[in-house]
Amino acid sequence: MMNYKGYLGKVEFDDEAAVFHGEVINTRDVITFQGESVDELKQAFQDSINDYLSFCKERGESAEKPFSGQFVTRIPPELHRQATLAASLSGTSLNAWVTEQLREAVQRERLPKVDRRQRKASSKSSRKPEKNPRKSKRKSAG
Repeated sequence: MMNYKGYLGKVEFDDEAAVFHGEVINTRDVITFQGESVDELKQAFQDSINDYLSFCKERGESAEKPFSGQFVTRIPPELHRQATLAASLSGTSLNAWVTEQLREAVQRERLPKVDRRQRKASSKSSRKPEKNPRKSKRKSAG
């Protein structure tokens, strides 16, 4: 996993083409990169993020931040009831209880930690288009 300015890149190797290719996985916008060596891959990843940020700025749009700290999930009513009961029995709010359950699950998966400064990303961006300054595949609105 690669990390630059809070954006995480997932990389795969294409054996037939003898090239590394990757994509940013913590944003809805599409940002890709590739390289034939590790150094080239690292540079392409950083260039793609910088190009994305410049592209957004030129268009007068806010770049999508990796995480806002909020998400909506749909669960069965019975699970909602059980989670609320478990939170109450543990003396915490449902939000605090779910946060702790997620933290424990992530620790079991041994995922890389994200810098705390990156976790405080703003949720001001309300647009959802996909774009890549290098490979623009913007979906039409209609």
